[in-house]
Amino acid sequence: MEAQFTSPLLNNGQTCFLGTRILAPKSRYAEVVDAFTAFAGSLQVGVTSSPDTQIGPMATARQRERVESYISQGKNAGARITVGGSRPRDLDAGFFVEPTVFADVDNRAAIAQDEIFGPVPSVVSYQDDEHAIQLANDSEFGLGGTVWTSDPERGAALARRVHTGTIGINRYIPDPAAPFGGVKNSGLGRELGPEGLASYQETQTIYL
Repeated sequence: MEAQFTSPLLNNGQTCFLGTRILAPKSRYAEVVDAFTAFAGSLQVGVTSSPDTQIGPMATARQRERVESYISQGKNAGARITVGGSRPRDLDAGFFVEPTVFADVDNRAAIAQDEIFGPVPSVVSYQDDEHAIQLANDSEFGLGGTVWTSDPERGAALARRVHTGTIGINRYIPDPAAPFGGVKNSGLGRELGPEGLASYQETQTIYL
């Protein structure tokens, strides 16, 4: 599976750094929506013990209810569901939610702003690079992100302007040798790398 499609759905959407808010250029918006819709619709939802399963259950019944409440909020806000949106009909036991893709999403909507922790990516349209940076930074969270591009140098230049603790170019794979952590309401401090050792150190200041 292509990384750009799996990145919003890893661990059934229950991962803190997932890119569930997908910014797509207006000129190719329909193409991006169609691609994510086809991918999400092709995924096998099922029990984790099956080797064919690609999307498993939510961790708890309460979490499934939370995810479903966001799906309802998205619909009420005028966003369009292109695939999914309910519980799988063939799974009576377990806390399952169909992979659900939202299109025509206002960046101010709850489904774009909040961390849903479920398989519910939202596709938001942008006009140009400046607009994309504005939308990306218009969030109270800032843990992780990705930039997908055929020009890695241009992607790196854009990534430097996104206010997140971590960001990947055409992938997102945390490196244990590099610091990991967020900005804004995504937390304080860092794990991993030499910066992660600071939490275990006691500093003494001597004045002469």
